[in-house]
Amino acid sequence: MALKLFRSTGYSTLLMPGEARVAPHPARLVLWACLWLALACNVGLWRFITEGTEPRATLASVLLIAGGSGVVLNLLGWRRTLKPALSLALVLGALFATGLWSQHLPIEALWQGPPRTWMPAWPSFLRWQALVLLLALALVPVVFVWNAQVRRLSGPAQLQANFWGACLAAALLVAGFALAR
Repeated sequence: MALKLFRSTGYSTLLMPGEARVAPHPARLVLWACLWLALACNVGLWRFITEGTEPRATLASVLLIAGGSGVVLNLLGWRRTLKPALSLALVLGALFATGLWSQHLPIEALWQGPPRTWMPAWPSFLRWQALVLLLALALVPVVFVWNAQVRRLSGPAQLQANFWGACLAAALLVAGFALAR
């Protein structure tokens, strides 16, 4: 008869590193992704820091990007769609930021210019600067998203969290539109 020390005493859960922490709420993952898109992938904020452009337009771009991505990600923030939606949003945000930065376009090109200017040109991917920027803005947060353990909520609790998150994000979006005018 074999000795089953860990199975019989319950100490095996204390020794496992993932069991000591409680998984974070899905809304926290959406919040971090929206902040990443609004702050790290925001070319308007980069230009404000480097060139000192207008702060009102920069704040409006931060609010518009955070609010818009928050509404979309909260609508798609269900258990099976959360991580793919976050990954897609982070990759698209990195592509748009790389395109606007490499073509020296203002952030307003996202909502005023034609959609063909959003993405970087294919030859720009051959330069190492564009590749490093794209990898830093997309790969790091996507790996974090897929490695994050997310708390599983019941259907009504998830619906309530998504609804209130979308309402808060819509308020940010309206504030961004008001500030942009």
